[in-house]
Amino acid sequence: MFEFGFTEEQNMLRDMVRDFAENELKPIAHKIDENEKIPDDIIKKLGELGLLGAAVPEQYGGGGFGEVGYCIMQEEIGRACLSTATFIGAHQSIGTNAILIGGTEELKQKYVVPLAKGEKIGAFCLTEVQAGSDSFNVKTTAELDGNEWVINGDKMWITNGGLADIISVFARTPKGVTAFVVETSLPGFSAGPPEKKMGIRGSTTNAITFDNVRIPKENMIGTEGRGFLIAMKTLDAGRLGLGAACLGAAKEMVEMSVKYAKERVQFDHPISHFQAIQFMLAEMATMVYTMESMLYRTAVDYDHKKNISLHSSMVKLYCSESLDKIVDYAVQIHGGMGYSREFPIERFYRDSRINKIFEGTNEIQKGIIARDILKHKGVM
Repeated sequence: MFEFGFTEEQNMLRDMVRDFAENELKPIAHKIDENEKIPDDIIKKLGELGLLGAAVPEQYGGGGFGEVGYCIMQEEIGRACLSTATFIGAHQSIGTNAILIGGTEELKQKYVVPLAKGEKIGAFCLTEVQAGSDSFNVKTTAELDGNEWVINGDKMWITNGGLADIISVFARTPKGVTAFVVETSLPGFSAGPPEKKMGIRGSTTNAITFDNVRIPKENMIGTEGRGFLIAMKTLDAGRLGLGAACLGAAKEMVEMSVKYAKERVQFDHPISHFQAIQFMLAEMATMVYTMESMLYRTAVDYDHKKNISLHSSMVKLYCSESLDKIVDYAVQIHGGMGYSREFPIERFYRDSRINKIFEGTNEIQKGIIARDILKHKGVM
């Protein structure tokens, strides 16, 4: 597949992550799904390898690989286990990144450093019952009481909510939506039981309650009333990580389908000889090439500090839609084996569906794209 001119360092990162994914993560991916939990030793190993802070600048304890390096990493993890890719994304790409984007130097040293080193686990706390796609409509409140903010309210569908030590939280103050850093060990913080989900079962998702949770005044991220902008900028990068995991899963599905099509014999011929199968494989490969091209082009732009809001929405929309089609083709090519839980195809089929919902539904992405191109009369 297209290599996009990666540097020697980036290729070394890919080789390291691929080795871990192939030899340690892929063999237990089915157990992660069945047990609905990523083993503690895998999370520990992710931290030891530096994968929980790959995109974070070295000055804050990270690997300094930027968004391109992060996407390379998530692509390889996505080939093995989308639950693990989701865990990493919630921790690093949105949980940690919100503090990195808007936090003071003191907040970055206090919270980003241990998050990047894997000493602490992070999460991103925005969604509420009435604030899903309408994310500006948050009802959780934060009131200033002397030198402390007091947070009250409920959040839902929080990835890593039951695991996190440090959470980026968005609450309403007198000046609007504002971002804060909250330590989950504080009195008044509680996480509900893990949600029972169709896919990405190994990724823990919880409802969160804040009952008079008191945090230092200094734990506000950015300025009061500017939290929504921090959330949207954070999600721009998050959508690239999602696209990378989709790309990795899509590549895995193509490789498995090609291998199976060459081995499976019907009517005295491998099914790869049949035009119907060839056409499905051709479409799958073309979608993968397009996913890869748009993902890494946008990641390069992000690392060059360009505004990627439009193109990150395109990446999220196209990669999630394409993976759904690719996995569906993979099931069809594998026939009954694709529908059986004995093969990983069935797990990828279930895991892929969420990508069109979280990090902003695809309908929201279409709205963002349409508004931008109507405003600027084009996409470039």
